Amino acid sequence: MWARLLIATTLGALLMAVTSAQQPATPAEWFQWRGANRDGISQETGLLQEWPKLGPPLAWRANGVGNGYSSFSTSGGRLYTLGARGGIEYVIALDRASGKKVWETQNGQRYQNDRGDGPRSTPTVDGDRLYVLGGSGDLTCLENATGKKIWSLNIVQKFGGVNPYWGYSESPLIVGDRILVNTGGRRAGIVAVAKADGSTLWQQHSDGAGYSSPMLMRTGRLSQVIFFTEDRAMAVDPRDGRLLWSYNKANNGTANIATPIVRGTHVFVSSDYGTGGALLDVRAAGNLATANEVYFTRDMRNHHASSVLVGENLYGFSSSILTALAFETGKMLWRDRSVGKGSLIYADNRLYLYSEDGVVGLAEASPAAYREHGRFTLQQQSNLPTWSHPIIAGGVLVVRDQDNVYGYDVKTR
Repeated sequence: MWARLLIATTLGALLMAVTSAQQPATPAEWFQWRGANRDGISQETGLLQEWPKLGPPLAWRANGVGNGYSSFSTSGGRLYTLGARGGIEYVIALDRASGKKVWETQNGQRYQNDRGDGPRSTPTVDGDRLYVLGGSGDLTCLENATGKKIWSLNIVQKFGGVNPYWGYSESPLIVGDRILVNTGGRRAGIVAVAKADGSTLWQQHSDGAGYSSPMLMRTGRLSQVIFFTEDRAMAVDPRDGRLLWSYNKANNGTANIATPIVRGTHVFVSSDYGTGGALLDVRAAGNLATANEVYFTRDMRNHHASSVLVGENLYGFSSSILTALAFETGKMLWRDRSVGKGSLIYADNRLYLYSEDGVVGLAEASPAAYREHGRFTLQQQSNLPTWSHPIIAGGVLVVRDQDNVYGYDVKTR
């Protein structure tokens, strides 16, 4: 009897394991800049592979989020962004299913600029907290359920930060118990503050602030945070800010914007203004690390948008031309004018393209050739470029044109 019971129990456990393995994993939410892994890739499936002639159906439209280029993060059925109205910037929560405003909270003075006012960065969700960086340098922690402020500090006032010409654009990166920020201050160019209360953990370096957002890289037991500052690509130890390595060939001297791309021991950094991109091979031994150039290419010059790495191939806008590049070798696979200069993300075998002129496109992520599967054009409500990057959340494609936000249903039926 005991033998039969043991067999039955074992078979039951195996059946449960197989059944669990067959259950589709819940896709990680787009809880920070460029998604769960900060790489522009959504794990959602069951999305339209071809759009109708006029584009996917509009699920909802919202306005009142204010001016700015901030994109969105999402968690628990809500969308989070920033916008400016009057002389104030706001953190804003919307209901993801309807686009209706749930709450808003003031976050410092409105950033003003000749290329468009308002905030540029994307909020980061961490548990029941939300972390944001406004265009004028207000770094704030809030309750994501209510918008109540937990703490706030201004990185210009606290660290002597120097706001770059087109405004702070970095989206907060959380590493364990801390947030790392490129403030641009002298001897405080990069700082770490405690996510619990905003207290200073360390401040190092004198790099001016770029417009890029940092990435976390793990090499063995050593964690590295990679910044693309005003001056260079560099990696620091998040524990104490110690410099691990730096590389300046991809720096253009005007605006370093694209987020570094990290896979394994490789890092890709790129900028426009006639410069280009480089693949770096990063090696670590104990607490030391080095970065060596694998190749440098002028075939991928990212301006305001980062590339996405799908399989072994990199897809991105090289200035205004959508380009496919072999990641390991830098070989250019194809180029196409596509929707025009813009940004892109990836989900369910497709590239979602959003031009700075309000054109939204769907294309294959294929190394063979550019193949488009639909496009439509927003009726823009402003004369500013559509630089806010799109996201995919719960089968909804979310795009923004300043004060106006659109949610398109891209799920299959």
